Amino acid sequence: MDERLTQAELDALWRYDDPIASAERFAIAAAEPDRPELVRAELETQRARAFGLQGRFAEADALLDSLEPAIGTLAVRILLERGRLRNTEGRAEDAVPLFEEALIAARRDGDPFLAADSAHMLAIADPLRSEQWTEEGLAELQSVTDHRTLRWGVALHNNRGWALFDAGDVHGAVGEFEAALEAADRYGTLDQQFAAQWSLARALREAGRWQEALAIQRRLAAERPGERDVEAELSALAEVEEHAREAARDTARDPATEAAPTIEP
Repeated sequence: MDERLTQAELDALWRYDDPIASAERFAIAAAEPDRPELVRAELETQRARAFGLQGRFAEADALLDSLEPAIGTLAVRILLERGRLRNTEGRAEDAVPLFEEALIAARRDGDPFLAADSAHMLAIADPLRSEQWTEEGLAELQSVTDHRTLRWGVALHNNRGWALFDAGDVHGAVGEFEAALEAADRYGTLDQQFAAQWSLARALREAGRWQEALAIQRRLAAERPGERDVEAELSALAEVEEHAREAARDTARDPATEAAPTIEP
């Protein structure tokens, strides 16, 4: 058996919207007979992450403590999960050095997947240097051919898009969301593709390109009827469309827009 936990197995075990069930799955997987110790330990780092998503921070830290000392991939995963715990607790200032150490270690080990993960977390936890960390994460993908690693482009562009959106740079946000959608279409999951389209449409509405936004949201509504975020955007876009129609009617009625009468000599 491979001495490293595969990302495919991790993806199959994780349900980020259900950390309780995820923790149980990781515990079961780690207890399977004939698991190499390093793989078992990697599984436990993810159980610690699931504990953190439940707010069980002390238990998560204790579980990570039990896995040390560690080297290589396991050491990087422990640093990452400790950082995520601190960030989830609202202690971003304590998370940043852990993510930085994880990034250095992942690069030293030649692991672009975990390096991109570390840079992605730094961009979240260290907003003043978010642009730098995003660029560093994207740089990790430059020489990569593995599609699962290249999927990090979705999150990196998406996060930068929302940072720009929140800062009021909606046109910059549109560009980032377009890049996120391109990465999602090439390497992402169906959920990522759906979310990337929604984010792009939201930014397009803010940028005044409401017809494009409306076309996207209508397509998403047909694909997944009843999605609350899509319905909310369709409602907002309906108001924008009505205001545009009223403005067009007012312009048509405005005498100043009518042609001046011709005066015969």
